[in-house]
Amino acid sequence: MATSALMHTYGRLPVAFAEGQGAWLTDTAGRRYLDALSGIAVCGLGHAHPAVTQAISEQAARLVHTSNLYQVPLQEAAGAKLTQLSGMEKVFFCNSGAEANEGAIKLARLYGHSKGIDVPHIIVMEQAFHGRTLATLTATGNRKVQAGFEPLVSGFIRCAYNDLQSIEQIMQQRTDIAAILIEPVQGEGGLRAADDAYLTQLRQLCDAHQVLLMFDEVQTGNGRTGQYFAFQHYDWKPDVVTTAKGLGNGFPIGAVMAQGQAAALFQPGHHGSTYGGTPLGCAVVLAVLETLEQDKLCQRANQLSELLRAGFERELASIDGVVGLRGRGLMLGIELDRPCAELVELALERGLLINVTAGQVIRLLPPLILSDEEAQQIIAILSQLIKDWLGQPLPSH
Repeated sequence: MATSALMHTYGRLPVAFAEGQGAWLTDTAGRRYLDALSGIAVCGLGHAHPAVTQAISEQAARLVHTSNLYQVPLQEAAGAKLTQLSGMEKVFFCNSGAEANEGAIKLARLYGHSKGIDVPHIIVMEQAFHGRTLATLTATGNRKVQAGFEPLVSGFIRCAYNDLQSIEQIMQQRTDIAAILIEPVQGEGGLRAADDAYLTQLRQLCDAHQVLLMFDEVQTGNGRTGQYFAFQHYDWKPDVVTTAKGLGNGFPIGAVMAQGQAAALFQPGHHGSTYGGTPLGCAVVLAVLETLEQDKLCQRANQLSELLRAGFERELASIDGVVGLRGRGLMLGIELDRPCAELVELALERGLLINVTAGQVIRLLPPLILSDEEAQQIIAILSQLIKDWLGQPLPSH
């Protein structure tokens, strides 16, 4: 397949898919692959889910777009469903995770100015990933993806993940902090989950200093960690939550959700999006959220997580070179003691789609509709691949 007309922004694998069904993809040559990546945590309901297909087909035949110059009843309905499931108060719809995080950053700055802070700052984390627009790129804690795009956006202060003391020190020393932006589980950062006590203490610290706590749930939301949103593992809420990926099951849509003071910050003229919350996009959101609820897929994500963890621990616990398992729900990482990016293509050859992040962490993001049998297939294929690969001698330097 010729790609000469495309900018060279991706290092693509040597495969193209023509069809998908559930947890399986079929390439242009007719070969099937078990998808343990879900389009990077996007297709939580799997491929070609009938509820999503029906929502797209019926709404596309009725009305696709009008713009936000007018009322959009389906946007109201999707917003109401999101607030019902999340416990948040207000929603702004956009088109992607990066856009959702841009919205959160604007909310934080608006909040800071409302408190009389001339130059509001946002605390962000090392190894974070928030997107590739200029502001979200700056918030991202990966120098590699920032290089070449300077000058970056000012107004961000970086801290170590899971390190409350460093944030406490900043809060004590500065009066210009408007918000903390954090992923409850760092996806690109190697499937590192924040400690429960750490996140609860962050909530308390933000309350004490009147600072917004903002959760980037672009990847962790929509059932991925065993709750609709990862913050629902706790008995408190962030002030702002962003989401995308699984929200549209492949249809591009994102959302910024807010509660308390943050919910009333945006007023007409502060923010907007031509395509944000189209009738078509919101019909898909409703289909996804209703399916998550009706099919009890959050509970299913927990069951699958336990099954996968038990299987990998059984197969890999005594294997030299395997550091261990980490993550939450159906965001699972298998950390090795060496860089292992080549495993992605080796798994492809065995009919399994995986990803490697942070250099040496195999990332698994299977769909929430995975069967027990398919989960066992992932365990068997990947465990054998890891054993075979680690059996090779270490590369000499």
